[in-house]
Order: sequence, then C-alpha cells, then structure tokens
Amino acid sequence: MFEDNVLERDEPALHELESPESVPAFAHERDLQPRTQGVTSRNSSLQESPVAKGPASPVEVEEGRPLPTEQPRNGFLHRRPVVSAIGAILLASVLGGGYLYLDYAERFQSTDDAFIAARQFSLAPKVSGYLTAVPVTDNEHVAAGDVIARIDDRDYRIALEQAEAQVAAAQASIENIEAQLNVQQAQISANQAQVDQAQAALVFAQQQAARYEHLEQTGYGTVQNAQQYTSQLRQQQAALQSAQATLRLAQRQVEALKAQHNSAVANLAQANAQRDQAKLNLSYTTVTAAQPGRVVNLGAAVGQFAQPGTSLTMFVPDEIWVTANFKESQLDRMRRGDPVTLEIDAYPERTIRGHVDSVQPGSGTAFSLLPAENATGNYVKIVQRVPVKLIMDNPPTDVALGPGMSVVPTVRINPTPSLYERLRRYV
Repeated sequence: MFEDNVLERDEPALHELESPESVPAFAHERDLQPRTQGVTSRNSSLQESPVAKGPASPVEVEEGRPLPTEQPRNGFLHRRPVVSAIGAILLASVLGGGYLYLDYAERFQSTDDAFIAARQFSLAPKVSGYLTAVPVTDNEHVAAGDVIARIDDRDYRIALEQAEAQVAAAQASIENIEAQLNVQQAQISANQAQVDQAQAALVFAQQQAARYEHLEQTGYGTVQNAQQYTSQLRQQQAALQSAQATLRLAQRQVEALKAQHNSAVANLAQANAQRDQAKLNLSYTTVTAAQPGRVVNLGAAVGQFAQPGTSLTMFVPDEIWVTANFKESQLDRMRRGDPVTLEIDAYPERTIRGHVDSVQPGSGTAFSLLPAENATGNYVKIVQRVPVKLIMDNPPTDVALGPGMSVVPTVRINPTPSLYERLRRYV
C-alpha cells in the first residue's frame, strides 16, 4: 500500500516525463531534475527499508533504464557563455569609458553662470537745439566718426562769427598800440635830440657868462653884458630841464603803451578762447560715434528738441568680453592666458576660442551696492562666485553679440593631453 501511494503521488510527474513533446525542451530539462531526484530519493529509501522492497517503478520498466541520478548544478558562465562575454565586454567598456571621461574632464573647469559684457553707454548732445537729421536706425553698426544725429547749427554759426570778429578787433587793437609804440619811440628820439641841443646851448651859455663876468671884473666889459649872458645861461639851463622832462614823459608814455599792448594781447587771447568755444559748440551740433559699435534703443527723431545731457540712444561698442562667475573652489589652477572654449546659447553651432584675461580680486557680492555682511551669529558658509574676465580670440562678425547673452565657457586648466586625446592622435 505504501508503494502504491508513492506511485500515485508521482504519477503526474511520470506522465510528464513520458510525454516530453507536450512541453518545451528547456521546461523538460528544468522540471526533470527535481522530480526525478524526488523519485530517486524515495526509491532509495524504499530499497533500504525491509518493508518497502517490491517491484521496480513503471518508469524503469517502460524506458528500460535506471532513474537518473542527481547531477551537480552548472554556473551562469557555463550555461550562458555568450551573454557572459557580452556583459564582460560592456562592463569593461563602461569602466574604460568612465576612466577616459574622468581623466579628460579633470583638465577643465566650466560654468553656466557666464554672460557677455561690454561698457555700453548713452549718447547725449552737449548743446541744445532741434534735431535736423538722424541718419542711423536701431541696431545699426557704425564706425568711429559716423554721424548719429545733427542739431540745427545756425545759432552756433552766428556765435562763431561774432567770436571771430572779436578776435579781429583784438588783433587790430594790438596793431594800433604797436604803431603808437613806434611813434612814441620816434618822439623819444626827437626829445633826446632836443635834450642834446639844450645841453650844447647850455655849455655855450656857460662859457659866454663866464667870459663876460671875467671882463666885467677886470674892467674891460660892462656890467650889462655880464648880466645879459648870465640870464642866457639860466635860460639854457631851464631849456635843458624842460627837454629832459619831455624826454622822461615820452619814455613813461612808452611804458603806458606797453601796458596797453599787454592788455590788448590778453583781450586777443580771450577772444581766441571765445572763438574756440564757439567752434566747439558748433562741432557739438553733430553727434558722432567715438568708437565702432552698434546703436541700440534709438530715441532720437527729426524735429525733436534735444537738451544737453538728454539721451538720444544707447551705444554698445565692438569691444566685448565674457564675464564668467566661477566658484571660488574652481580657481585653484586657473591662470591668466589659459585657453577657453566658449559656447554661446544663441548660436550653439559655433565654438569660439578665447583665453583668460584676469580674475577679479574679490567675490562679486563684495562690490555690489549692498555687500553681504557676514559678521553675524547665524553665519553659514556658502561657496562664493568670483568674476573672471575672458577675452574672445575670434569673435564672430556676421552675428550680433551684446551684453547679457548667456555663454558656457570651458577653461582648460591642465595643458597636458589626456589619455583620450593621446588616443585620438592615432585614430
């Protein structure tokens, strides 16, 4: 009875073994081992037990062979050699690729906190007046010296003519004074001759007075003659003093004319300055570009009254650069002159080369309008950002680049080639 029960319980397994066509081959191989092993173990127990001895199982009788014994289980490598090989190759590829990537990436520092910068400014007139011409339009590129706007210059031309007339008058005044000086010099020469003549007459009068005084004392001359020549002597002395006074007056007049000449020269200089100012004011009626760049946000229009200092347009020079805000932990090996690759978000298909120009000596917040105050009790350390100035070596000229456009710079901080770069040379 025990044997019959065993056979009845194993009957479904035996039927499955007898009809392998009903299941796939891999299922047959999978199910065969555990079920045959169970039959074998039970049969062995029956053979060992004196009560369980009996006839052989139907499987042995029908197939004419003993029940399969238990086989050792094979590993995954033996059962799936192709899959194992492919997995090993993929694992090696991933490890090798990871090493190549890390070896290559550690030679670069990049950030997405970078923007194009420029020293844009506002163009404004220095003089007032109505705009007569605006020969530019929005976003137009202009060269140095190109006209941005023109102001009505009639008033300023009249002011320039008045200043030039004042200059001419000052020059004429100087010439007049110089002529007076020449005349005065001639007058001084004439006065000097009169002084010399008076001195000669005085000498003769002194001789005559002395002669007749001697004759009068010796009795050979009269008292009247002696008195007469003494009077003539005194007259010549007075004439000499008068000639000398006239000479001194003429000389003093020269000094006065020289002072007037200096004043006229100063007036001429003032007139020249007023003329130059008038020329400048006239030149200010033409607003020009001081350097090449682009006209942005144009607000000027013909007929508009422009006030001094009122903005006509914004101007963006051609000289632009990239300000990249790197983390302070990225600056350890970054030096001036390191090569940079720039990718502009607006033109992703372009790769621009550049180099590091300078690193700002301080974080960005330190130079802000309201710098951070870290001297507090609740201080939390945060990695700061430091602006780095990057110069473009080959900026594109066929597209518009301006302040505020996003850039992704990549700075090479290690010039030695990586393993990936060395392998590319041989590919």
